[in-house]
Amino acid sequence: MHFLPEQTEYTVIPPPFMEAAPEPIDLTDDTMKLHKHRVLEQMKLQELDVLLIYADREHGTNFGYLTGFEPRFEEAVLILHRDGSAWLMLGNESLRMADYSRIPVKALHVPYFSLPNQPMDPGMSVSEALEAASVREGMRAGIAGWKMFTAPGLDNRKIYEVPYYITDALIRKVGGSKAVINATGLFIDPANGVRTTVGANEIAHYEYGASQASSCVMKMLDEIREGARETDLAEYLAVQGQPVSVQTICAAGERFTNAVVAPRPKKLCRGERFTTTMGLRGGLTSRCGYVVKTEQELPEPAFDYLERVVKPYYAAAAAWYAAIGVGVTGGQMYRTVEQAAPPEKYGWTLNPGHLTAGEEWMSSPIFRDSEIRLRSGMMLQMDIIFSIPGCGGANAEDGIVLANEQLRQELMRDYPKVYSRMQKRREYMMNILNIPLKPEVLPMAGSEGYLRPFLLNREKGMRIKDQF
Repeated sequence: MHFLPEQTEYTVIPPPFMEAAPEPIDLTDDTMKLHKHRVLEQMKLQELDVLLIYADREHGTNFGYLTGFEPRFEEAVLILHRDGSAWLMLGNESLRMADYSRIPVKALHVPYFSLPNQPMDPGMSVSEALEAASVREGMRAGIAGWKMFTAPGLDNRKIYEVPYYITDALIRKVGGSKAVINATGLFIDPANGVRTTVGANEIAHYEYGASQASSCVMKMLDEIREGARETDLAEYLAVQGQPVSVQTICAAGERFTNAVVAPRPKKLCRGERFTTTMGLRGGLTSRCGYVVKTEQELPEPAFDYLERVVKPYYAAAAAWYAAIGVGVTGGQMYRTVEQAAPPEKYGWTLNPGHLTAGEEWMSSPIFRDSEIRLRSGMMLQMDIIFSIPGCGGANAEDGIVLANEQLRQELMRDYPKVYSRMQKRREYMMNILNIPLKPEVLPMAGSEGYLRPFLLNREKGMRIKDQF
């Protein structure tokens, strides 16, 4: 289904249903056992004898998929053999975490992973740790960090983003580079990566972060007023000590002054643009608009912001939500957005949607001519970014999960409150915003589909006209 800008309207609408998950839900032992089983099955399919999974503070989700934790400030490597035996290479201050790993592991002290100038002795070098973990010459090894490469014309499985001193030690240990591949795709390849689909327990686990981020952003938007400071508004963009998945944004007017990306004690002025983003594990919510109450208060270069930016954006976003579903290809999703909002006119260049989980952007099945079919259990962000000279952007980014009948039944049985919140969000989107959704589309965020372009007017928002 496609929508045209003239099929959207800016009108008085009730606010969205904003109940967030009240507390985190842990991953169960059964979920963690399934994670390990999936990885071992893929290792067999890819004929890998051993898999090294690297992690640091920013890039730990593949590592955490098996261990249950991610490094706080050190580096770490999980060594997994095809028979299921596992070792953890850990620095000084992470060494004790081996006792808490969600899969059985043997700890190897590698102080090279510790912070600068910490004691380096006693302990093992990377090469010695690989030897202790039974990594031998002649093995076929995979090394996974956080990024797979997809550049045309290159041998992408021979490009490594894991630090050289680790990759080099592994190549030397197994007898040469021919025996080592970049295996990050085993986890995040949108076609068959083990992390690209989730079960009911994982949906409940991630719905906490997605719904809380959405709730925080909506609370903050309700506090926007002329003269408010970015730093004061940003106080709303934190919850229960949870770690963020991206840099928090709360920015008025011109961004990046003095190269600063974090909120500043800058006061909001009427008529200027405003952008905010908050991401937690499970989802991100982003909004932008103008600090005005009416169209007449817009600055001269953006006098037609509503018609030129907001309505086309909302038509494209609504088309995205209406089109997405199990069995739809990534190429079909790309064409849906391309037809609703041609990129040459609206300036978007990135994938109009991507997979998400513990990290904000895992990978994306949505790209031109993609034949990857969306599957039940995929968590995806609606992420369309316009760039139009002279105007601020429009943004209503939130995430959904696709769940077939069986997965919905499991959610209803095991997590009825989660399922109930999702159904209320669906009802708002379909009955108030007039955005049609397939049965398998479950909104992770309360603000899903809600866009308030004039931030000082809390009564009005965008929707699809009733007759459509």
